[in-house]
Amino acid sequence: MPDDAAPAPPRSTPSATWTHRVPFPPVITRVRSHTVRGPVRRLIARLWRLLRPVQSRIMWLLHTKYVVGVTGVVRDDEGRVLLLRHRMWPPGRQWGLPSGFARKGEDFRATVVREVKEETNLDVEVGRLVMLNSGLRTRLEVAYEARLLGGDMRLDPFEILEARWCRPDDLPEGVQPVCHPLVRGETAP
Repeated sequence: MPDDAAPAPPRSTPSATWTHRVPFPPVITRVRSHTVRGPVRRLIARLWRLLRPVQSRIMWLLHTKYVVGVTGVVRDDEGRVLLLRHRMWPPGRQWGLPSGFARKGEDFRATVVREVKEETNLDVEVGRLVMLNSGLRTRLEVAYEARLLGGDMRLDPFEILEARWCRPDDLPEGVQPVCHPLVRGETAP
């Protein structure tokens, strides 16, 4: 290379190759060194990376815990919907769809299958998600469409007082308000 030739500009390194072992680019270091936040952010980022094996536990401790109520909108081949009169629900609002709480680590679709089986002894196939409702303090509500596959109706007398197959326009009195849009095939807010 001749003495009067300008040196080639440095090759830019793709950002994907920067790791926690490589210092920040000089421009970023200069800009952030004048603020308190820059060095603090880098320190926090380094500490967070060191805590990688326990990050999920830390996040669990710092964030809200939820129970998840899962509902199945179970339909038969005639388009009727399964409604249950629940023993534990308040008087005047005991009719509702098959539902229960998800167990730790349980897929919500599996919760629908399990709850319908426990409450009615019926087998169902879970379809699309029709409701995801949050903002209820520490409870989330999830609902899925489900199709009856078979089984002989046997109610769990501890939880369920009565079961009915209902047409969407012929629901019993005392049905939970959230059931109306779900039974009509609408997604609920």
